[in-house]
Amino acid sequence: MRGPPKFWQEPDRRFLPFLLAPFSKIVAACAARRLRQSGWKAPVPVLCCGNLTTGGTGKTTVVLDLMARLQAQGVVVHALIRGYKGRITTPTQVDPIRHTARDVGDEALLLAACGPTWVGGNRAASAQKAIQAGAQCLIMDDGLQNPTLHKTYSVLIIDGAVGLGNGHVLPAGPLREEATGALQRADVVLMIGHDKTGFLTRYAPFLAHTHIMHANLQTVMPLAPEKECQPYVAFAGLGRPDKFFEGLKQAQAHIVKTCAFPDHYFYQKGDIQTLYALAQHYNARLLTTPKDAIRLPAAIRNTITVASVSLQWGNAHMPEHILNSTLHGKRA
Repeated sequence: MRGPPKFWQEPDRRFLPFLLAPFSKIVAACAARRLRQSGWKAPVPVLCCGNLTTGGTGKTTVVLDLMARLQAQGVVVHALIRGYKGRITTPTQVDPIRHTARDVGDEALLLAACGPTWVGGNRAASAQKAIQAGAQCLIMDDGLQNPTLHKTYSVLIIDGAVGLGNGHVLPAGPLREEATGALQRADVVLMIGHDKTGFLTRYAPFLAHTHIMHANLQTVMPLAPEKECQPYVAFAGLGRPDKFFEGLKQAQAHIVKTCAFPDHYFYQKGDIQTLYALAQHYNARLLTTPKDAIRLPAAIRNTITVASVSLQWGNAHMPEHILNSTLHGKRA
């Protein structure tokens, strides 16, 4: 599996980042110029859940959690997402029955199972469509670097295991923009898992006026009538598949083999045949994530076990603070 360059996570390796620095300066300058644009201010609250790095940080899990909490309060919330790797680029409401992952992307289908969801690169245009359809609140899955829509409240999500990597902008590192700019725009920094890289200490000067919150991702095995100590062949196409595999171990799943694929990977016939052959070899069942299941042919989904991921907040006041600040327009 081709993943991100290893030196992105190795701050002490300076030669390659030095060589790539001129390109990183161009990327950073373009990002900064784009972010200076003023976005459309919607007549309803807009909550943005974004990140600073490429790869998965748990954004969609956070969005699903906050959507459910808003719905429990009786708020009509619509989700806005780009629809990465989907064919549809114009503002479109996701139809879970009609659309596939190739149409709108896997994350959009996950969100649409929770509530009304719109795809499209122009978030302002998607927001206008959503408001016309009755949205009382909008929540953006990603979009911290998208200036087309004004945000009422912004949550910057950090994966504690990797932090900001080597701290460099693409392609010298994993950052989409300079860290200082994003940290200053964020109302909340949500740390997922333990801060293993010392992010909070390293960037403390830029976090003086930012709320720091903590949460953990918990892998949940389905309550299925499967035999005790059922062996599994686990597979995933995620930004950090190792995080999923580790979560399975923590959930005490009996994993006999793991297979990692690229992020948002569309499984081919040969891949599926190989996975089934492995399962047969180990006398095991196949096990994957909800995002991966959506990218599999519908005909075989019921033959594969799906482990879900839930968000465990540091305390109950954290999500309530985010929602209250968003709905009432109060900056944390």
